[in-house]
Amino acid sequence: MGPELARLQQLIDDPAVWGEAARARELLQRKKRLERQVTELAETQQRAADAAVLWQLAVEQADTQVQQEAEQEFAWVLQRLAQLETARLLGGEADMNNCFIEIHAGAGGTESQDWANMLLRMYLRWAEQQQLLTEVVDLAEGEEAGIKGATIKVTGDYAYGLAKHEAGVHRLVRISPFDSNARRHTSFAAVFVYPEVDDNIDIQIEDKDLRIDTFRSSGAGGQHVNKTESAIRITHLPTGLVTQCQTNKSQHRNRDEAMRMLKARLYERELQRRQANFAELAATKTDNGWGHQIRSYVLHPYRLVKDLRTGVETSNTDAVLDGELTAFIQAMLQLAARQNQAKT
Repeated sequence: MGPELARLQQLIDDPAVWGEAARARELLQRKKRLERQVTELAETQQRAADAAVLWQLAVEQADTQVQQEAEQEFAWVLQRLAQLETARLLGGEADMNNCFIEIHAGAGGTESQDWANMLLRMYLRWAEQQQLLTEVVDLAEGEEAGIKGATIKVTGDYAYGLAKHEAGVHRLVRISPFDSNARRHTSFAAVFVYPEVDDNIDIQIEDKDLRIDTFRSSGAGGQHVNKTESAIRITHLPTGLVTQCQTNKSQHRNRDEAMRMLKARLYERELQRRQANFAELAATKTDNGWGHQIRSYVLHPYRLVKDLRTGVETSNTDAVLDGELTAFIQAMLQLAARQNQAKT
């Protein structure tokens, strides 16, 4: 048993912990996750050793079929090591929590709204590849195409830790499908990510600080029009934060989800304040355009997706827009870890 597992076991064995149900549940969850990581590492080490033996056998017998089997095993090992390295970097206070991903179209009308819709699809596909569950809890459709904005709830282990560095402005360059003259356009969309607040985190919100409005959910029209005002918008007056949910037919369920989103955003503000960079981050979120983008997606005159923080880039733009974000996320987690080490 490693030192961290031993420390957790010592805490769990303390009878005083069991007087606090939330604390005990948190410790048990952390222990279970760490035990799973230890088991996965041991399995990876064993399969690496087996692949080495298989490779040696292939060389000795000049057997190309066995060589291919060994190569497949090595590829699996490398992929699993990358996953374990990512898990090692996810040690932030809320990294293991579920999260909300907000997408907002920038200035530019239909162009930016279509780009926001492309990002929505990208993150839904990414979450599916990571075996995370998703629910679109709010969606505002564009007048002609695309979306003005959307909020996705992402549920699963380390959802926030994996997605948190996607926050920022995303820039698209392409030949516009909406321009009859086939001119090149640049579009922007902003992404915000914040962790869901669980029962272990106490966020105090007073009723006097809230304004709650009801409205009809937007839809496609016709028989699908929502004839009741079940959608909920909550404004937190001291901060100006606004959350809304309209996906449930029940006004009560929409209100509960909007409140969870508000608590999550208030908690994110507190995390950023503790990290002493909230003012800088907030400044980058106010201007959804030039100078604040974190990643560029160029589809014309060449094809390239480049992260402007880490320098990671790929010409396989279709794969990225289909949810393949692993290289970008891992590089950003490694950069953040180095930056944190430099501060300490």
